[in-house]
Order: sequence, then C-alpha cells, then structure tokens
Amino acid sequence: MPESFFTEITIPLQKTYNAGHLFPAVLSPNPNKQPSNLSLLTGAIKAHKPWLQSLLHKSGAILLRGFPVTTASDFNDVVEAFGFDELPYVGGAAPRTSVVGRVFTANESPPDQKIPFHHEMAQVPEFPSKLFFFCEVEPGSEGETPIVLSHIVYEKMKEKYPEFVERLEEHGLIYTRVLGEEDDPSSPIGRGWKSTFLTKDKSVAEERAAKLGMKLEWTGDAVKTIMGPIPAIKLDKTRQRKIWFNSMVAAYTGWEDARNDPVKAVTFGDGKPLPALIIHDCLKIQDEESVAIPWQKGDIFLIDNLAVLHSRRPFNPPRRILASLCK
Repeated sequence: MPESFFTEITIPLQKTYNAGHLFPAVLSPNPNKQPSNLSLLTGAIKAHKPWLQSLLHKSGAILLRGFPVTTASDFNDVVEAFGFDELPYVGGAAPRTSVVGRVFTANESPPDQKIPFHHEMAQVPEFPSKLFFFCEVEPGSEGETPIVLSHIVYEKMKEKYPEFVERLEEHGLIYTRVLGEEDDPSSPIGRGWKSTFLTKDKSVAEERAAKLGMKLEWTGDAVKTIMGPIPAIKLDKTRQRKIWFNSMVAAYTGWEDARNDPVKAVTFGDGKPLPALIIHDCLKIQDEESVAIPWQKGDIFLIDNLAVLHSRRPFNPPRRILASLCK
C-alpha cells in the first residue's frame, strides 16, 4: 500500500474543493517506518505511480515534503522515477539554464519581479502536461510559487464576464513578442531567439517556429514572433471541465522589457485589444483563489499543467528553484 511509505498530511494554507479534495495534496514520509532515503523514495514512486497519478488527477498538484532530496541530481532521480517523457523547452519565454539531466533553473528574472499566473507554455501548441519544481535553496523571504485551479478561474470569469469569455472562446488569442539574439536575464521574458528555438541558424529557427504555427518577422538580429490565434479556453478531457488555459494575464501585465510593450503582447484572435479592467480583475480573481505555500528546502511540487496555473512572488535572495517539464 502507498500509505505504508507516504503519509498524506495537512498544512496551513491548503484549500478544500469539491468532494473534499485538498489543494494541493501534501505527502510526507510515513513516520512509523524506517527513515527514508533517496533510493527508497524513488522505488516507492515507481511502485505506486498509478496511486500518485490518481492523487494528482484529483487534486491538481502534489507537494512532496520532508524527503531526503537535497541536490539537483537527487531531484533529477525523482523526476526520472515518475517515468514521464521529457518535453524540451522550445518556444518558452523564460531565461533558464540547464543544470543536470532533465533539470534546469526556473525563471531567472530578477528577484524583485513578480511573474504573473500562467499555464506553462500556454502560448504555444505543444506544452507540458506536468511540471516539477524543486526547492534547492530556500528563499531568504517570500518567493512563493502560488498555484490556482484553472477551472475555478474559468467559472468565476464566466459568471462575472460572460460576454468577454464568449469572445475568448470564439476568437482565441494572439501573442506577440520581440526576441533579441541572446538571452536577457534582466527580463522575465528575456529568452533570446537562439535559446527559444535551440539553434543559431535563422533558417532552422524559421522551421521550428513554423512547426509551432508561429510566424517570424526579422528586423536585423531581433525577431518578432506572432503566435495564434490559439484557444484561450480548453476542455480538460480527463476531468470533463473547461479550463482557463492561456497566458493572457501574464502577457498583458508582465511581458515588459526594452523590446516589449505588454499591452500589445496579447490581443483577441481577431486582433482587437483586450479590455484592461477585465484583465486586471482576472488577476485579482486568480490571486484570491490561489494557494501560496512558503518553500522549504527539499520540497518538490508536481503540478498538472492542464489543471493548475502557477506564478512567482518577488523574493529576497537567496532562492534557487529548479524545474523539469514532462510531456
């Protein structure tokens, strides 16, 4: 039984949703068993993967806390134990660095910057179904990774702004971003086109963009990427509910740097501008419904990218969160 190794615990700030599911679910080692070590943990994950997947399906996110995971390499072993296929980070916006195996740094933008709620890579057609985050270095203070259930955001927005949501469902969204040649770590969307398309060759970048359905407009060494129209609302088929699957709020309030104006970064799929008041109210709804659990060293967050949006609060260094994306 998985309960012989894992104990489901409750911690402050969790929320309870339909049918009494806790969000997120939190697992710790069973205190009545021998102290856990890394190989026992990876063995238990492999042995109880169907149970863990069922828990993730019910809750949307699982926090593993109190296990002996201390290094990036340990974290990579845990990700591997789950057995999900790796998703390469092609088309994403965040500046990141590869660390070991399937592990890279989470967004490396400056600590004073908030990263708004988004589904990972919602602005491109091929996005991860699951994300792992790992706290290698606990934040000096703040720096939580708040999460919110996507279908709750959809339901609240549909109730409050039915016509706006109808337009979103009908037209989708277009995302526009200007990329420099190299990465700009001072920007939350500072990934350059070489890193974005994993090439130094403009013609290869063109091919990879075309596969994503993305249009490129070159101006010297910089390029404007135009993505869409793509859907802003999706059906989560496994749970049979509609979800708020987009990067609208993140783009409109956060895609700002020397090259980019966030208000122009996202429009309705017919090219018409989005209403600022509704976008900012959506951000408020996301904040109100979210859960922000302070990171502890060794924490691993497994997030269902279809069910849950995530964000990042500003922080006082140090803080090092690592990530891994899965198909």
